[in-house]
Amino acid sequence: MSEPRERLAEGAPERLYTLADSRARRTPRADVELVTLIVARAETEPGTRPECAAVLRMCQFPLSVAEISAYLALPVSGVTEVLAELLAEDQVETRAPVPAAELPDPALLQAVMHGLQKL
Repeated sequence: MSEPRERLAEGAPERLYTLADSRARRTPRADVELVTLIVARAETEPGTRPECAAVLRMCQFPLSVAEISAYLALPVSGVTEVLAELLAEDQVETRAPVPAAELPDPALLQAVMHGLQKL
C-alpha cells in the first residue's frame, strides 16, 4: 500500500477533474460517442469557461470527441460534460463520423490481379 503514496510523493498523481458549474448540472448529458465529430458554430466570448473556449477554438474544423479529449488532456467524461453545455447553447454541432470506404468487389480485384499477372 506504500506504492501509491510513494507515487504521489514523487509528483505523478492521477489527475481527477470536476467541472463545477451550475449550468453543467442543468444541462442534459450529451449523446456523443468517441468518433462523433464536433464543429464550432460560434466564437469564444469574454467570460467563457476555459474548457469551453478551448473546444470552440480547436473545433473550427471537425474533430472527434476522442481527439478533443486527447488535445485537452481531459477524460472523455469531462469533455462530454463540456460538449453538453456547448450543445445546449448551440455553440457547437455534432456530425456523424465519416463512413469507412467500402471495399471493392472481390471479383473485380481478382480480375485486376489476373490482368496484371498476364502483363
